[in-house]
Amino acid sequence: MLEFAHPWAFLMLLAPVLIYWLVPAHRESRDSLQVPYFQRLVALSGETPRTGSSIRRRLIIQAVAGLLGWCLLVCALARPEWVGEPVKLEKTARDLMLAVDLSGSMEATDFSDAEGQKTDRLSVAKGVLEEFVAGREGDRLGLIVFGSAAYLQAPFTDDHETWLKLLDESIVNMAGPSTALGDAIGLSISHFRQSKTENRVLIVLTDGNDTGSRVPPLDAAKVAKVEGVTIYTVAVGDPTTVGEDALDMTTLEAVARTTGGGSFVANNREALSETYRLIDELEPANYDSQSYRPRKAMFHVPLAAFAFLYIISMPFFVMAARRKRRVAHD
Repeated sequence: MLEFAHPWAFLMLLAPVLIYWLVPAHRESRDSLQVPYFQRLVALSGETPRTGSSIRRRLIIQAVAGLLGWCLLVCALARPEWVGEPVKLEKTARDLMLAVDLSGSMEATDFSDAEGQKTDRLSVAKGVLEEFVAGREGDRLGLIVFGSAAYLQAPFTDDHETWLKLLDESIVNMAGPSTALGDAIGLSISHFRQSKTENRVLIVLTDGNDTGSRVPPLDAAKVAKVEGVTIYTVAVGDPTTVGEDALDMTTLEAVARTTGGGSFVANNREALSETYRLIDELEPANYDSQSYRPRKAMFHVPLAAFAFLYIISMPFFVMAARRKRRVAHD
């Protein structure tokens, strides 16, 4: 469909009419010779002397070419555009932050991989997260790793391939041997504040209890609730473990409950995979649909037509000029 970006330009089509009405005709003065025998010249030439000015009329082709050329220039000034069919785009509607525990206990080899081979907890978690992320095409993902302190490994991004690479480069103890769960929640909140997306989710994966946070997990959860962040906690390992590596399920459940999220326990790969599947159902991938109509500028078409008109009408203007000179010479 053809549209004009500046339709007001068509008002300029009235310019020739206004000029014709309001602007006087061009007058060209010429030098004259005064002679004492003017009446004898009149009698010999047979012409009748008149006062005033004579107006030379244009050829029809000149008038038509002039008006048509002006119309083409005005059309180009109006900037015609070809508007295509609507194109629908789906935009990310959720920011999803994943916080992964890299404390020393994540090195325990009490999990089995997809082939049934014994491996450490972090390796299994990476494999399950890769499957989980594959179905999150509508989300921007962020990654926080925490141990004795929390660090931002990947800011919110649509580039899931890079996100997975950064996750794969994370190793046990790279953030320290302890578990700063509360600091990880607090760090995620500070990054959610920079986001304009209202749908915010934090998934925390840990295999221990908070042992060194400057901000208690429950206090951080209360702030997260105010900021509109929903937290899901995923505890990996044996919940019956005692000592420093024991799972503090009471705190994890309280954190999730405070923000309206959920708390899960997984002691093997299958349970961990099922946990993320359940979270995927609770927080399905979300999209904001937008549409636009592509526009292609077409102003060059009337300009090209004007150039063509100028070329083909040029011989007629040259003929008119020669005729004028010949008449003047005669």
